[in-house]
This record gives sequence, C-alpha cells and structure tokens, in this order.
Amino acid sequence: MAQPICKFFMSRFLEPWYQLSKEEQDSLVAKLHDALKKVGGTQPIRCNSSWSSDQWSFAGYEVFPDIEAVQKYGGPSGVKLVPILRGYEATSVLGTKLEPS
Repeated sequence: MAQPICKFFMSRFLEPWYQLSKEEQDSLVAKLHDALKKVGGTQPIRCNSSWSSDQWSFAGYEVFPDIEAVQKYGGPSGVKLVPILRGYEATSVLGTKLEPS
C-alpha cells in the first residue's frame, strides 16, 4: 500500500528572483502552489529561517500522497513548468512517517 511521502526542504531566492516585479513573483508562487495542489500535495509549514541562517531563507515540509505524486510535482507537468527555478536554490530530503516501535 502506498504511503504519504514528506519532503523536507531549505531554500532561498537568488538574484534573478529579485529582478522580477512583485506581480511576477506572486504569479510564480501561485503556479507552484497550483502544481502542488494538482498532485494532491500540501505544505503544512513554511518557516522564515533568514533570521537564523546565513544560507537558507525558508524551510518547511510538503506532504504528498505517494512517490508518484512527488515525481509528478518535480517533473515537466509540475515545478519544471515554473521558471522560478533559475532564481531559486533548495536542498531537500524525502521521508516516510516513522512509527514508534
């Protein structure tokens, strides 16, 4: 049986992001949220980590219904549709819920 996949991330915007207008930035973020929603994903938490990290401005996690949803979100019908990637850097790790033993 498929189980939910959590994607923990740390990210920051790069210089190309800051060259965009506020409207363009908002539009790209909306496209990312739409792509996440389209595959059944959620983002329960996104945190401002700029005050505690020299490298990462945001941190958080996303939850996907299964690994196929993660792959769709990361593929050509998901985030690759959004040109935000050239103005954005991130690192992430996938995991599944650890049940107490």
